[in-house]
Amino acid sequence: MAMNRIQFQAGLSLPKFIELYGTEENCESALEQARWPDGFRCPRCDCKEYGLIHGRRHKRYQCRSCRHQATLTAGTILEATKLPLTTWFLAFYLVGQAKTGISSLALRRHLGVNYRTAWLVHNKIMQAMKERDGAYVLRGKVQVDDAYLGGERCGGKPGRGSENKVSIVAAVSLDDAGHPRYVKLSTVATFSFAAIADWAQDSLSIGCEVISDGLACFRAVTEVGCLHQAVVVKGRHPNELPEFRWINTVLSNLKTSFSGTFHALKFDKYANRYLGAFNYRFNRRFNLATMTERVVHAICSCGARPERILRSAELAA
Repeated sequence: MAMNRIQFQAGLSLPKFIELYGTEENCESALEQARWPDGFRCPRCDCKEYGLIHGRRHKRYQCRSCRHQATLTAGTILEATKLPLTTWFLAFYLVGQAKTGISSLALRRHLGVNYRTAWLVHNKIMQAMKERDGAYVLRGKVQVDDAYLGGERCGGKPGRGSENKVSIVAAVSLDDAGHPRYVKLSTVATFSFAAIADWAQDSLSIGCEVISDGLACFRAVTEVGCLHQAVVVKGRHPNELPEFRWINTVLSNLKTSFSGTFHALKFDKYANRYLGAFNYRFNRRFNLATMTERVVHAICSCGARPERILRSAELAA
C-alpha cells in the first residue's frame, strides 16, 4: 500500500522548533517579521520612521512623526500578556501540530502554567485560527451534510433536545480528481431554509456544485447562486454512498477527535471556536513544517481578545 504523504510528512520536529524559536530574541524576530514584513509601520499614522525604546520586557517602537508608541504584541491576541514569547510560541507549535487537537488541560502540563492561563492561551489561538480561516469560502464541487455535536448533560434532556448539543453544517470541497481540498464546519441555529441560506452566503462561492442528502433546507444554496443536487439516502449505509464518501470521513474524524481529546467541552457555547481550529489544521494539512509560522501570522492578523470577551458567546458564535 502506498504511503500517505500527509501522514508521513516530516512536519516540524521538536529539536528544529527549539532551534528556530528557543529564545526570546528568536521569537521576537519571528513575530516582528510576521507583523511588519516590510518594516515597522505606525498603527496610528502609517509612518515608517521610528525610534526604539528598550524596556524591561519588550522593546517599544516610537513613531518619529506622531510620537505614538507601539509594541510587537499591542493590538494582537498577545496584547498585555505577561507570559514569555517562548511560552506562546510553544503553544503555537503544540496547537498547530496536534492532528486531533489538544485540550487546555494537556496544554497546561506542557507549558507549566495554571489551568486558567492555559485555557486563555488555547482559546486565543483557536480564535485567531477561526477568524483567519473564516475569511475563505469553498469553491467547485462541494459535499454537504448535517450533523449534531455534543452529548447530554447529567440530568438534562437526551438526544437532539440536549442543551449541550449543537447543529452543524459540514462541507468539503473536492479537487478535479475527487479528493478533499478544504473543509468548512459551522454551527447553525436550526436546519431551516433561511439558516442554510445565510450559511451558504458566508461559506460558498457563486457557482458551487453542491451535493447533499434529501434534507429540504439544503435547497437554499440555490438562493446564493449555487447549483444543487440532492441524493435521497433512504437509510443506506455510508459505505453504499460514494457521493458522500469524503464528508462522512471528515465527520467521522471530527467526532473521533473531539470525543478522544475534549471531555468537558461546552459545545453550546464554544463549538464554533473548536470547529474553526479543526478547519484551520485540516485546510493546511499538506505542510505541517510551516504550521507554526502560519499560526504566528494568524495571531498577528487578529486583534486583541480579552478574556472577558473570549468567555462570552459573542466571539465563539
